[in-house]
Formats: sequence, structure tokens, C-alpha cells
Amino acid sequence: MTTVEIAREQTRARSPDDTGYIERDGLSVFWERYGDREPTILFLPTWSIIHSRCWKAQIPYFARHFRVVTFDGRGNGRSDRPAEPEAYVPSKFVADALAVLDATGTESAWVVSLSMGAPRALLLAADHSERVEGLVFIGPAVPLPPATPRAGAVNTFELRRDTYEDWEKFNGQYWLEHYEDFVRFFFSQVFTEPHSTKQIEDSVGWALNTDPDTLIATIRATSLTEDEVREKAARVRCRALVIHGTEDRIRHPASGAALAELLCAEIAKLGGSGHNPGARDPVKVNLMVRDFIKARPSSAWTRAVARPKRALYISSPIGLGHAQRDVAIARELRKLHPDLEIDWLAQDPVTRVLEAEGERIHPASAELANESSHIESESAEHDLHCFQAWRRMDEILVSNFMVFHDVVEAEPYDLWIGDEAWELDYFLHENPELKRAAYCWLTDFVGWLPMPDGGEHEAFLTADYNAEMVEHIARFPRLRDRAIFVGNPDDVVPDRLGPDLPLIREWTEQHFDFAGYVTGFDPALLGDREALRAELGYRPDEQVCIVTVGGSGVGCDLLQRVIASFEQAKQLVPGLRMIAVAGPRIDPSSLPEVSGVEVRPFVQNLYRHLAACDLAVVQGGLTTAMELTANRRPFIYFPLGHHFEQNFHVRHRLERYGAGRRMDFDHAPPSAIAEAIAHEIGREVDYLPVETDGARRAAERIAEML
Repeated sequence: MTTVEIAREQTRARSPDDTGYIERDGLSVFWERYGDREPTILFLPTWSIIHSRCWKAQIPYFARHFRVVTFDGRGNGRSDRPAEPEAYVPSKFVADALAVLDATGTESAWVVSLSMGAPRALLLAADHSERVEGLVFIGPAVPLPPATPRAGAVNTFELRRDTYEDWEKFNGQYWLEHYEDFVRFFFSQVFTEPHSTKQIEDSVGWALNTDPDTLIATIRATSLTEDEVREKAARVRCRALVIHGTEDRIRHPASGAALAELLCAEIAKLGGSGHNPGARDPVKVNLMVRDFIKARPSSAWTRAVARPKRALYISSPIGLGHAQRDVAIARELRKLHPDLEIDWLAQDPVTRVLEAEGERIHPASAELANESSHIESESAEHDLHCFQAWRRMDEILVSNFMVFHDVVEAEPYDLWIGDEAWELDYFLHENPELKRAAYCWLTDFVGWLPMPDGGEHEAFLTADYNAEMVEHIARFPRLRDRAIFVGNPDDVVPDRLGPDLPLIREWTEQHFDFAGYVTGFDPALLGDREALRAELGYRPDEQVCIVTVGGSGVGCDLLQRVIASFEQAKQLVPGLRMIAVAGPRIDPSSLPEVSGVEVRPFVQNLYRHLAACDLAVVQGGLTTAMELTANRRPFIYFPLGHHFEQNFHVRHRLERYGAGRRMDFDHAPPSAIAEAIAHEIGREVDYLPVETDGARRAAERIAEML
């Protein structure tokens, strides 16, 4: 595996509990097991063009409720790639599946298949019925009429042509010469749904883990005939479910319906879905499979009017700013509704703030996949390609939405509040029928923006994501009962969402209420600054510089460089006292020990220290910068490289307030930082005032839904 692939393995939403290899016919086949709750679900491999990571949107959810077994089919992933076609006949995959069941101590399992996994599932259930509890077929690739152009292309697979267009690319000669082009074409046909760039990108990457010779062998292998499918189906005695997208270009939906009829199975047609809805419409598929396998038990019930008012608050874990403002909004909500119960679905580092404030964290929070760890794994030296990191977090976002869904399905809430809970907002718009409570969305920026060095491709991707958001809101305006922008109209960047798309500010003004900024505190209530300094242990004769990088571990390199500037800065500012705040996710011991520099771990209510300091050196995150702006303190900020929000949205807002001095990390050695500290420390500032009633204004709009 490449270094990048290994890094992405480390940011899975759920890691396997056990892994291993089975050895058959001199070949190694890699398997994984997740969870320990019965019954077991076996996710079969599909065509060897991709491996078992194709189930990444299913595994984390089902592993919390069942026991899950997967394996890389021969020909891809960590399994061997035999050269002879005979190695890829369905019976070989069935024998591998049986060996994997034995190796994982599985007597029987519910078997879920995708596409070419269907013939193997049929064989397994017909010839080894004692090992199969039930069957789920997704886009089954069985030779039942009617056929699609893809099926017809197999008949000319060996034909050499002068040119190859469309399905003519399904050709062995073309693969040998233009394999990657074929792969990109093929997955454009698998994912017929708009805005499927990430699913296509993943699948192409997995396909490049194998080679054209291997894939050619899989096509030359014999498979089940139509008569054999009918004969095997007649011998299946377990329950079965067929899921088929109506826009499937690989296998005709009527073919799936024919299989369902043969099996006396349930048929679920997904309108508008393509060949792999498990990847493109994972929430719906996950719930359909769950409901098929295990009926939900009845639960206790209380009449609606007798229930307490309850809200579920989902606060983004990327940084600590959301937590501070969300706690402030929650306080104001309780003033308006003293009987309101608030549960928090949150993860580290947000939970540290919530626990310190005495808030109630829902136990299911422990099931959330860690978003902060993923973001940190994507960062380099003060560089985080925020948009691309978010795209690669898709598996985690699906998993965390399924945790949310489990919670709200089991417990009644009157209100859901999502502060940049992207998974909540996206998958609710993809599955609007799942909405069962009033819903409020909060954010402090609108619109993905491309970085200049991303070129045309990144400009296309960001515009595509923005177009999908615009379509969501236009199609389902009722889904967000309130959309609140944490700021003012002038804080919104003037850019366009993309070619032929609206201006961001104009669109935001049409679809959001504006609360003004939410600091989470009123600077006037901090009292006299000299008294505050004395309370915090800062002497009148010293000039205090606080260095902080927020709630993630991404800012470690900035901390190290600013610490390295201390000795030079001390020569320029004799009374300098530097305090470096490591935050909740950086080990203080990992920072260099420099005489005169104090390193502190996570500091609760850091804004009080920022109000008392003479200068702050910070990352380019919005929250800390706006706390300093509200407290009218001078500060230097370093936007993360390739972080579009910090480089465009936050920078625009700070320039509007006339706040802070921006510096470029790549062109700021310790000597330059020392000079900047000497120039900025203690300087009188003239910022625009920051409103102090943002939390109240946001709470008033939210309270209307109660």
C-alpha cells in the first residue's frame, strides 16, 4: 500500500477487530471481522475491479448492531491475483467465503452481495443452505433478461477495433492499452446520480489496485448461465431481499425484479439510484438491510403532551469554537424555556468544554467516529487541504449520521440543532423522509471555495458540491426550519458559488437569518483588565504573549516555530512572557522546552486569558480571532495552507473588522515572527465592535420552534 493509502486506512470510521488470511489452492485471501453482536453479516466481494472497501459506508453502522465479516475477493485488495481465468469462477469465490466463515468462527450468516456478488450468493445459499440465514442482493448481476449495453459488450470483449467508444471500451485489448480510461468510464456508468464525484474517485482508486490482465481473466472465467440461475434460485429456501436502482445502467432493474420473482423475495426499487446505491445512498440502504434482517423491537411509549421538551444538539468537533458558542446559545435557550432538556451528541475536544460546563452528553457520543483525528492525519507542516480532507471524510460522515439516526429513532426529541454538523444536514437532505423533529442549522461560512493551485479540477469539484447544496435547499426548503448564519451579511464573502450559480452573499441572505457573531461571552462582564490580569497571575510589569492554535492537533508546527522565536523576541521585548497553550489534542511534552516559555495543556475559558494578554499569536481559525477582536487585543494570525475557510472566509471577516495581522507561515522564520511580536505587542487597536447579543438572538430564533 502507498503512504497515502496507509494514512487513509488509519482514519477509518471503524477499524476491524480481527484480520487474517485463508489459504486455498495456493492463494491467500484477506478477511476482516468487526463487532461481536449476533447475527453475523457477510458482505461478499463483487467484481474484482474493486475490493472490500466498497462496503465502507455499511461496515461501521452494522458493526455496532451485528457482527460483520468481509473479505477482499481474489484479484484485488490484499488478496492474491491469480492469472488463470479458472481461478475466478463463482464456485471459487464460494469456497473462499466458506473458508472465511470457518476462519472467523461463523456457523451461519446473513449474506449481502453487490452486482457480481449475486451469483456467488446464490450458489452459497443453494448448495450450503445451513450457512446462510438470508440473502440481500444489491444491483444483482445475473443473466436474466432484459440486458443492458454492458451485458452486450461481453460478446465483443475479444474484438480488436480501430476506435473504442462508450461500452466498446469494455474490451480486453482496450484495457491493456487504456486501463485507467476504461475504469473512469465504467464508474461513470455505475454512479449515474448527479454529484457522485467522491464515489467515482474512490472506485477508480480501488480499481487501480489491480491490473488489466487480472481483470481480463475475471471476464474470461465462466459464470452462471440463465438456466443455472433459475435452477439455483429454485433451491434457495431462506428469505431474500433485492435492492435495485431504477437508473442502473449496468444491470437492468427488470432483471433484478426477475430474480426477486424467482426467489419469492421482497423487491425494493430505489428511484433515481444507480448500480451501487450502498455507496451513493448509504443511509437508505443501511436502514433497508437492517429492517430486513432484524425487526425493530417495540419500546415503551409516553403520550406526546406528557413528554418533557427535549433538544438534541450536534456540535462540530473540528475545533473548539463551536462548543463555546453552542454552550452560550444553550444557556439563552434555557432562559426562554427553563424546562428544556438538552442532550449533546458530540466528541472530543467539544466534550471537554461540555463536561466542564456541566452539560449532558448523550452516551451514543462514544460511538461517533473521530473527525478530529482524521483532520489531523490529513495535515502537513501548517498545511491542511480542508476541502479535500472533508471529501475524504465521507466514510466517517456516513457512520456518524447513522449514530444520530439510531439516537433519534429510539428517543423522541422536539428539536435538533446542528452547528456545522455536515453529516446531519447532508444526509437529511438526501433522505428528507427521516426528519421527525424541528431542525435548526447553524454555520459561520457558506460555500466551498477552490484553492488557486487546485486548478480547474478543484474549481469544478467545489462548484459541484455547492450546486448540490443549492439544489437541496431549493428542492426541500421545508427541511431546515431555521438556518442561522453566525455573523452578519457583510461577513459573507462576495464570491460566486460557481459558474452559473448564485453569488454567495446574495444566496445566503435569501436562505439564512443572521444572528450576529456569537462570542459566548460579554467582554464588559470580564471586569477591569488589570484586575483580570492580577486574577490570572499576570504582573503589571510584564508583557504577556499567548500562543494558541485551537482545539485540533493541526497547529503543532506553528506552536513549535513561535516557541523557537522566543529568545529573539525576548531581546526585542525585555518584559516578554510567552505562554504556549497546547490545547486538548497536542501533548505538551511534544513541544520544545525553551527557558522562559510556559507550556500549558487545555485551558478552560481561554478567552479570559486572551482578554488579559498584550498580544496573541494564533492560527487562522475564526473563533479565537473573533474572541481577540471582541476583546480588542492585538494579534497575529497564520492561516493554514490550503485551508479555504481560513484563507478566504475568515480572512474576509477579519479584514472587515480591521482586526489582526496576517502572516504566511511559509515565509515567516522565527526571526520574522520575533520582529512581528515586538511590533504588535501592546499596540492600540481600532477594530469594529463585535456584538455581544449574538447568542440571545440565535436562541430567540431557535426557541420559536419550541
